[in-house]
Amino acid sequence: MSSISDNLVVDPAALRRVQRRELIFSRIARASAYLNVAGLGWLVPLLRMAAGDSPRHQLGELRHVLLVPLAGIAVFLVLWGVLAPQVKTSLGAVPGPVQVWHQAINLYDDHVAERAKEEAFYARQTERNRRLEADGRADQVRWRSYTGKPTYLDQILTSLKTVALGFLIATAIAVPFGIMCGLSRTVNSGLNPLIQIFKPVSPLAWLPIVTMVVSALYVDPTGWLPKSLVISAITVTLCSLWPTLINTTLGVSSIDRDLVNVGKVLQLSTATTIRKLVLPSALPLIFTGLRLSLGVGWMVLIAAEMLAQNPGLGKFVWDEFQNGSSASLAKIMVAVLTIGLIGFLLDRVMYALQAAFTHGMNR
Repeated sequence: MSSISDNLVVDPAALRRVQRRELIFSRIARASAYLNVAGLGWLVPLLRMAAGDSPRHQLGELRHVLLVPLAGIAVFLVLWGVLAPQVKTSLGAVPGPVQVWHQAINLYDDHVAERAKEEAFYARQTERNRRLEADGRADQVRWRSYTGKPTYLDQILTSLKTVALGFLIATAIAVPFGIMCGLSRTVNSGLNPLIQIFKPVSPLAWLPIVTMVVSALYVDPTGWLPKSLVISAITVTLCSLWPTLINTTLGVSSIDRDLVNVGKVLQLSTATTIRKLVLPSALPLIFTGLRLSLGVGWMVLIAAEMLAQNPGLGKFVWDEFQNGSSASLAKIMVAVLTIGLIGFLLDRVMYALQAAFTHGMNR
């Protein structure tokens, strides 16, 4: 009498198909973490369906991660398009999505035209200097920078540079002080009242003080960091360092005390203890603080640029408001959407860094 196992015959081709399918799903599972960080998590259900998973289950998942958000955006656009023309202002009716889109294209065309003027300027300058050198009049050669008006894309780039500088300064201050506050109750007790007093101060209150101090002390011999950029960056620093400082303090103070005691038993130096024990444990909360700080810094920057008339998106919005043309409202709405999209992208970048560093730590 033969056993059941003797009657089972394994098909090698079927076994290879099963193994290949499991390998594909394993790769999709690993890729899903990176896709979610990049905001492309809606690709995962599509990839699973393409790999042969149940369409019913994956379509349900796709509805939640892609179709419902798209429906929300579509409803918003429809309501915007219907209701906006009903609102009459001194500059005319509030523009709808189509008018805003046309102004976005116009702003990009203005940028392209301005860059063409810049190229033509440098080409004429190069040709003129070449002729002077050929005529033996090299002492008359002059190289000048193009001084055309900044375009909308130039204003975006200026704002990004400013917030990056302010955020880096805030991080360089907040993380070390947060570590000191987390490790020492004495330091924390000494700094906490100052943190609680200065944390809620508005950028509008900081800006006059920063402007006067920077104007009195700052000298830029190279021209790489204009005074206006430094003023906006320091204002961003003063308003955005608190979330990182507070979260770093919380992360360091809440690490397992046994780890600290192990460091003392091993007689690790303070620097080694911070590098090997404190930072890895506190890193998730530090990154949470950095994400909050970057968001605060981006919001503060727009207000600072608008109030101080420093170059950037805030100044663009204020100039368009003062301009008062029929297209100004649409341009301001382009700026509003741009500010929101850039804020979202900055947060995704910080989230990707947080996921990368904490993933490495967990491994």
